[in-house]
Amino acid sequence: MPDLEIACDESGFSGSNLLDPVAPVITHASVDLTVAEAAELLGGVRVRTSKEYKSNRLLRPDQRPVLKRFLSALSGRAHVHVIDKTSYVATRVLELFTGEPSYGDGTRLGRDLDVGVLRSRTEFLDSFLVLARTKRLRLLDHGAIDRFFGFLPEELRGLSRSRVEETLLRLIEDDPAIPPPLEPMVPALAETALFWSAGERSIKVVHDEQSALTPHRVARLAGYLATAVVPAPPPLAGVRQVDSRLDPRVQVADLLAGVARRAAEVPGLAEVLGAECRGLITGADVAGIQPRRMS
Repeated sequence: MPDLEIACDESGFSGSNLLDPVAPVITHASVDLTVAEAAELLGGVRVRTSKEYKSNRLLRPDQRPVLKRFLSALSGRAHVHVIDKTSYVATRVLELFTGEPSYGDGTRLGRDLDVGVLRSRTEFLDSFLVLARTKRLRLLDHGAIDRFFGFLPEELRGLSRSRVEETLLRLIEDDPAIPPPLEPMVPALAETALFWSAGERSIKVVHDEQSALTPHRVARLAGYLATAVVPAPPPLAGVRQVDSRLDPRVQVADLLAGVARRAAEVPGLAEVLGAECRGLITGADVAGIQPRRMS
């Protein structure tokens, strides 16, 4: 089966500020459309404006019929992966410090971890974010480690300081086996590739310009997926980043990601939008959405 090229964009990306209550989820949308099909679809939702058409305009109540037609047209041609950022951070703590981290972390290839208790430990999760950012300093921040252990919940009392320091040193030294702990775009890209490849073909990705998806991260992720999913073809064949304004497929993915993020954050909106919206979404359980589970 020949490679498939899909176009992707995200909504809600906030860098390493993963506990920002203003943007509690990140959505990663992908579409399987030709450039001509995407341009035609955009022509049905745009208004006369010199600015790029964004999802907040499409979400206006008076645009509801247009929005539903837009979502219906994407049935079977699109996918959205939703990540609850707080759950993502809590999961990263366990993946880094209670097991052997890998590029499968945060995806269906990783461990199934229960983070219900940790989600509510805001000060502890914040201390982890500070701890994980010490890689930028290229040395251990012992003050940050002290703060992390000061908020350590009962469920992790068996965690030793030596284990934490050892893992942080591996991050500082850029151990190729460990994925970046504060970049949810990496597992989002992995899930997107796994969804579209379906164990049958390789996927090429055209993506809006995204600082988190550096060439070496993409290469490491692609290499991991190639060895983890066998004997199937390598799921991720490559990523090409473009200016979204120059590719209508990426613009469609941008609109879809924005709509899905609002549906995830606003209680009841997914029900208002109906099956057209819910049928495109997989990922974390968030407000208003009961996503499909991927096998």
